[in-house]
Amino acid sequence: MTVELSREPPIWRSILFVPALSERFVDSALHQPADALQIDLEDSIGADDKQRAREAAPAVARRFAAAGYDVLVRVNRPWRQLVRDLEAVVGADVGAITLPKVPDEGFVREVAQVLDELERERGLATGRTRVVAMIESPEGLANIDAIAASHPRMAAIIVGAEDLALTLQCAVDDEALLAPNQLAVIAARRAGVTPLGFVGSVADYADLDVFRERIRRARRLGFDGGFCVHPRQVAVMNEEFSPRPQEVARAQALVAAFEAQQALGRAAFSFEGRMVDLPVVEQARRLLARAARIGARAGRSAAASRDSA
Repeated sequence: MTVELSREPPIWRSILFVPALSERFVDSALHQPADALQIDLEDSIGADDKQRAREAAPAVARRFAAAGYDVLVRVNRPWRQLVRDLEAVVGADVGAITLPKVPDEGFVREVAQVLDELERERGLATGRTRVVAMIESPEGLANIDAIAASHPRMAAIIVGAEDLALTLQCAVDDEALLAPNQLAVIAARRAGVTPLGFVGSVADYADLDVFRERIRRARRLGFDGGFCVHPRQVAVMNEEFSPRPQEVARAQALVAAFEAQQALGRAAFSFEGRMVDLPVVEQARRLLARAARIGARAGRSAAASRDSA
């Protein structure tokens, strides 16, 4: 049996929600430059349509995967709905499951056991289906560190702004949501998973200038990407969660200068009027590594798009 449980965090600058039963949105998603497409079985699907959405999801996932997208599926929270969702969608075309309303680490581990069984039954490498945990309750927020580190399948963690605000009885605004989002970044970095999100509501997309500043702030806070509910958000997220060309050029120059100084036996030096030591250099190296992974992803996506055309 092939075991696949240890991988680096994914590059998902933009993850666009796509309702499983909307052919119009499915077709539109295939023309968007999102890093990942997320088939939604939860909030965008009415109670009477859940089974029909499950039945439709595998074909949608196949189309998305063939076009070169990473494919996620957001499932439902009640256990009976959740198990049915997993049985319907786990397969070679789905790379990750997004779990809403995660209360604690035990819940993630129990879901992982179900994923183990389904992967074995379907001849898939054990561990290939990753998990994204949504923190949407006081209980989940209190357990956020343990959730982020709960299982090797964990790929990312995100605060669900609207549901968390509902359960905390607070406003969906920057002041109320800053602390939970900062906790998410800290928990994700500690566990080595991707922090997704931004401070505010994902539903606010009408003013793209305001949205762009929100994403810039998210990157400064340490986030690597986020969910999109509208195609207009995708390009903004891709741009703002990517290192800019001038940042890449500066990082390359800084690393080269450090290596030259290191060859002379110096551990610290001045660069552009600022003292530089190893932590600053490591930041530059991480930026360059991220830029390289984003570039590689763009190449793979372009190739897949040509092949599926």
